[in-house]
Amino acid sequence: MSSLQRTRLASLQRRWGSVIRRHWSGPWWRRSASLLIVLIGFFIGSNLTVHLANAVGVRTFTALYALVACELLVLWRRRVPWFDNLRLGFVYAVVLEAFKVGS
Repeated sequence: MSSLQRTRLASLQRRWGSVIRRHWSGPWWRRSASLLIVLIGFFIGSNLTVHLANAVGVRTFTALYALVACELLVLWRRRVPWFDNLRLGFVYAVVLEAFKVGS
């Protein structure tokens, strides 16, 4: 018997725990591939924002392009499930760049 009561928070914790267990269980190559894809998404996100800011020169368009790229990753994640990890790294890099800029 579980010590947690049947609340929405407890069910959310169980779902998140099962998702984390499912993604991080299994062979070592699946875990390392997931981590590498997150890091590749971070690399793409950090480089894309810097290069678009230099090429376009307008931060508004850079944010628009980053938003479009993120929405495309959301759209394509049903076909290719590892796009979700790519999107996670991409969004983290864009948010980190925003904190560096101070906006």
